[in-house]
Amino acid sequence: MEGKTIRNIAIIAVVALGIAFLPRGNDIADLVLAILSLAFIAAIGFLGYRLYMENKFTLWSMSDRHRAQLYGGLAVAFMTLTATDRLLDSGFGFVVWVALLAGSVLAVYNAWVESRRYSI
Repeated sequence: MEGKTIRNIAIIAVVALGIAFLPRGNDIADLVLAILSLAFIAAIGFLGYRLYMENKFTLWSMSDRHRAQLYGGLAVAFMTLTATDRLLDSGFGFVVWVALLAGSVLAVYNAWVESRRYSI
């Protein structure tokens, strides 16, 4: 192995030892994980904002029915992913989880296909 690889492994080992053996190391690790999670959620939100701004004309040129279908499918997917832990606790919950995600994907896909179709 190269010296750079060994150095990187040593840095990871020192951080892991600090989390494992320093007092309140687990709390600090939880804090760092929470900060990274919030940053990831903020990045997803920013991506959604950028997509909306870049496709505003396309979205407003869709019929009300297809726009509602698109937003409804996105909302159902968001809520399903939010409730993943609760839905996956049982066998029937897993079936509902798959059905909700499949339905939301089909709704978004149908809205996208209809947005590309030319009609007067």
